[in-house]
Amino acid sequence: MNKTSETTAGNKTANEPALFSTQRIATIDILRALTMVLMIFVNDLWSLKGIPEWLGHVKGGVDGIGLADVVFPAFLFIVGLSLPYAINNRRKKGDNEWQLMQHVLLRTIALLVMGVFLVNGETYNAAATGMPKMFWNPMICIAFILIWNTYPDSWKKYIPMALRAIAIIGLVILAIIYRGGHDESIHRFSPSWWGILGLIGWAYLVSGIITVFAKNNFWIILGGWIFFCIVSMVAKAHLIPREIMTIIPNAISGGTLTGLTMGGVLTTMIFQYFVKKGENLKMTLVLIGFAGILIILSIITRPYWGLAKIGATPAWLYLCSAFTILAFVAIYWVADIGKKAKWFDLIKPAGTATILCYLVPYLVYGIRNFLHISLPEVLRTGGVGLVKTFLFAMLCVAVTGILIRIGVRMKL
Repeated sequence: MNKTSETTAGNKTANEPALFSTQRIATIDILRALTMVLMIFVNDLWSLKGIPEWLGHVKGGVDGIGLADVVFPAFLFIVGLSLPYAINNRRKKGDNEWQLMQHVLLRTIALLVMGVFLVNGETYNAAATGMPKMFWNPMICIAFILIWNTYPDSWKKYIPMALRAIAIIGLVILAIIYRGGHDESIHRFSPSWWGILGLIGWAYLVSGIITVFAKNNFWIILGGWIFFCIVSMVAKAHLIPREIMTIIPNAISGGTLTGLTMGGVLTTMIFQYFVKKGENLKMTLVLIGFAGILIILSIITRPYWGLAKIGATPAWLYLCSAFTILAFVAIYWVADIGKKAKWFDLIKPAGTATILCYLVPYLVYGIRNFLHISLPEVLRTGGVGLVKTFLFAMLCVAVTGILIRIGVRMKL
């Protein structure tokens, strides 16, 4: 599935991959938007009571998954789906391998920084820090936006530079004054774990490097995916030396998270190969077959290590990959083949400004806490509570859309 052609158009000189498209399809943005809405929804379930257990996360040590346990792997898989399009598009604009690597590294750093700051907010100790907890997340989120926002070309250059400098200094100060933990075990700012964004960052780093140097070679991508699937099983069998597991971040050495992202890259390679040839039906059958194989692998591996998000088991990797592939195919037929992408316009901001949308709930929670807004119990219970949480997710998407319209556009 690797084919190249000579070209002299623009600044492209030779051997640019011709079989793989740089044109994004609506399906990926829609799938990402749906996943982000679902992520905000399940992340707000903590505020409810009297709701079905299957909606939330399954507790550690339990064999099984809830709805909340399929959202994060779907997002990782979608990161992989986007990678070939993003990298080929940058190549088309003239980026060489070093420039592509710079982009991957800088984006990884951004995700790690945001992940670590957000995760420290989970154990924040207001008394030890000397600042109310309600200010932590809003302040760091505003700093993130100022640092990674795309500012208008009409602005004088020193204005964005000054805003970014202020935001960076602010984050440094917050990290210095931060204290977390309980009164008997206070700790300073540190990556106790990398947070959701940080885990995405590590998986993106490895998958990005492989995708850059694979240069659309299907077999390299396939080999990368198989390698991390094997690493996932070997790690769960405790066959990887402890020294390696302590040196290399678990998001990489554990295999599962990078396996999810590489699965997305592999799916896009298969998808582009058949769609470029106009064989949508064959593409659908192949991807459904791929999903079927993954489900079988999940069934085979489950007796050994269980099916669980906490612990990132191989069965979880395979089953959630299969779910995302099937959703991808279904949305493609509705949005791109059926030309019904407009059906999803209401949630479009969540798919095109995903990181910004991810940060918006932290800002909304901060405003709610500052204003001491508390909903009555009837609005936080059962079906009524679920409607409230869904509306909260849609509010966050709407706020994201408003921020986009006033010029807030984070670009990592």
